[in-house]
Amino acid sequence: MQKKAIIIGAGPAGLTAAYELLQRTDIMPIILEKSTDIGGISKTVNYKGNRIDIGGHRFFSKSDRVMDWWMTVMPLDKEAAEIFTISYQQKTREVKVPQKNGETDTLVAENPDLVMLVRKRLSRIYFLKKFFTYPIQLSIDTLRKLGIITTIRIMISYLYAQLFPKKPEKSLEDFMINRFGKTLYLLFFKHYTEKVWGVPCNEISAEWGAQRIKGISIGKAIAHAAKAAWNASKPKDIKQKNVETSLIEQFLYPKHGPGQLWEEVARQVTSQGATLLMQHDVVGIRTEGNRITAIEALDKTTGETTVLEGDYFFSTMPVQELVAGIKADVPANVREIAAGLQYRDFITIGILLKNLSFEDAKTRSHQPITLNDTWIYIQEKDVKVGRLQLFNNWSPFMVKDPDTTWVGMEYFCNKGDDFWELTDNEIRETAIHELCKIGLARKEDVLDATVLRMEKTYPAYFGTYTRFDEIRHYLDTFGNLFLVGRNGMHKYNNSDHSMLTAMVAVDNIAAGITDKANIWSINTEQEYHEEKK
Repeated sequence: MQKKAIIIGAGPAGLTAAYELLQRTDIMPIILEKSTDIGGISKTVNYKGNRIDIGGHRFFSKSDRVMDWWMTVMPLDKEAAEIFTISYQQKTREVKVPQKNGETDTLVAENPDLVMLVRKRLSRIYFLKKFFTYPIQLSIDTLRKLGIITTIRIMISYLYAQLFPKKPEKSLEDFMINRFGKTLYLLFFKHYTEKVWGVPCNEISAEWGAQRIKGISIGKAIAHAAKAAWNASKPKDIKQKNVETSLIEQFLYPKHGPGQLWEEVARQVTSQGATLLMQHDVVGIRTEGNRITAIEALDKTTGETTVLEGDYFFSTMPVQELVAGIKADVPANVREIAAGLQYRDFITIGILLKNLSFEDAKTRSHQPITLNDTWIYIQEKDVKVGRLQLFNNWSPFMVKDPDTTWVGMEYFCNKGDDFWELTDNEIRETAIHELCKIGLARKEDVLDATVLRMEKTYPAYFGTYTRFDEIRHYLDTFGNLFLVGRNGMHKYNNSDHSMLTAMVAVDNIAAGITDKANIWSINTEQEYHEEKK
């Protein structure tokens, strides 16, 4: 009988696992997705022809394997391919795909909409109603905006941190002060980070910094800016392998948002025989000894529970929910730690405007303004909003009417807290008020707005996380269970790393490898396969 793999979740990790299984094994995937959307956190929501990217997803990776994978599914559009030099094997990018006669041919985009665009990256910090480079740099522009006294304090603080770093780094606060100095940390990092996570920085593990900002420092940011200026006239290389992720200058992006790519992957895997069951919520995991035997899934459209037996099981569901659903004698410490894992939830408000405007501090008058940013980090302390997305700049095709401006206001919260419990209308009004309050819009220019809520967007590095290895060791005893993806591993991974965890899991199955250490070793900014060579 043909073997089956039950995959929980139709996000990047789950769909990558299904695709890889179909390409490289004779195992047939069955994918369970509890929502009505494809792509998980990487989905794209279409609101009246205007598209919303939840959290913003740059398609950029130092892994050739992931870059090849993306462009096999969605090749570069013709214009981008002609402009940019992409130095893999050759000076121009060619993705070779197998043909029925056994030969290979260059991949050509048959559908002009099913393509990757190459987009320029610009992210800035908005603080004191001024724009600062992100990541923050001690540039002349930054110092001029902050003033001479603050500049001197920053420089002294930074030099002190370099001479007398905190060792060991016990918290995220220690991690950031060591790299930026206490003054800059208090100005640009402390309040924003606590807005994102809802807890003090000295209660967050330093591992979060190692996950997300390990390679960033003032020195590297300045050196990168100088190098970028020197190479401004040279052809661009989309790989940017020697560039820290937070410093990349360009990235790939599906024409109609990240969900377009995952919807295409879902189409391809189902056309090859995979089963995709939408609105199926996992309510139980059956075991026998050290193996998973079946998944119990509730069909939310019928109310019926289905039992799905399989040979292999991939989980991208939150670890907290996975452990709670295991129908076995789970050790008390594992249940306790899993129940104590914490997450940060996320609300995006899409606001459609006639145009953005900027308030003159002296005259209090507003003038239309065009911003080229993809993200703007809001450091103002008197508003709750954490970040803005300008969807027009991610892709012009994200916006129905190019003469309008489509903004995403991003709020970090916890399900059940005061902000989450507000009605959609109250949240809309709050977002519109704050966008006007920080001086980037006028209420009379607002055309429409919508609210999207996402639970468990960010796995947190506090709570019982310090004991997570106890969960990992227990779950790894199930030989046919593979934890992959951000929530599946409780790791704040980017989508390319989520994909790599699925790819390596399938590698192991194909090679008969039972140890899962190589899956867990894939880590944001810390471990790329290429760096190990």
